[in-house]
Amino acid sequence: MMYSLWLSVLGVFSYLFGSVNWALIISKIKRTDIRKMGSGNPGTLNMGRNLGFKFGLLTFFLDVMKGAIPTLIAYFAFGDEKFARSDFYIADFAIYLCGLCVVLGHIYPIYFMFKGGKGIASTIGVFLVAESVHGGGWAMVAVMAIVAAVVFIYLTEFGAMGSFIAITPPAISGGIRLFLDYGKTDAAQPNMSNVAYYIVSCMLIFAICFFTWFAHRKNIERMLAGDEHPTSFKGMVVKAKAKKLQEQKDKEKENNM
Repeated sequence: MMYSLWLSVLGVFSYLFGSVNWALIISKIKRTDIRKMGSGNPGTLNMGRNLGFKFGLLTFFLDVMKGAIPTLIAYFAFGDEKFARSDFYIADFAIYLCGLCVVLGHIYPIYFMFKGGKGIASTIGVFLVAESVHGGGWAMVAVMAIVAAVVFIYLTEFGAMGSFIAITPPAISGGIRLFLDYGKTDAAQPNMSNVAYYIVSCMLIFAICFFTWFAHRKNIERMLAGDEHPTSFKGMVVKAKAKKLQEQKDKEKENNM
């Protein structure tokens, strides 16, 4: 059927789009390689620690958009279409399929020998769109999870654990929303197609979380051993200000020569 073809096309597009690693691109523009700095991870937190708060924030925004754009395209591409012999909206399936492909592209990018980042920011983008298109109440779950993650990292400096806080609540709420829409069946005449698509969609949500958690396995080991790299937002800001001040002094020195 045509929707199977379009789902495949969108899935491939999402993977290729997800394979674009903004942290590497930005660090190359800065004439360095983020993979050789700090933890070696080409992602938001390592960019912030080593290149400054503003570059970490820029990387985060671009990676969130990388997850959000394909998910949004998937949602609008199918509109109110439903799977054949089912009441299940194709868009509710497509957003998580494309979301998973984006995250896989970020973690295993074809452009960089399948060695990428850890997928948290892109996952945030996926879940932010997936919840927002279904109403403000669901969107608030994703927004509050991000806020909670930022506060947690600010207070504890445990970046990896904060990352898990950012993605887990919207993943759970997504599963709950799907259950409320499709999980209940008529005992007399159950629509097994609805149930099948519901189960597969929940599996896609689980897969997104699994791969991001799996990508953080070394962070988990270091946290358990007490050797995890600290993530200090205050330190990033102080470092950025000190760097800017030094650049101003160097510029004034050149002008006075």
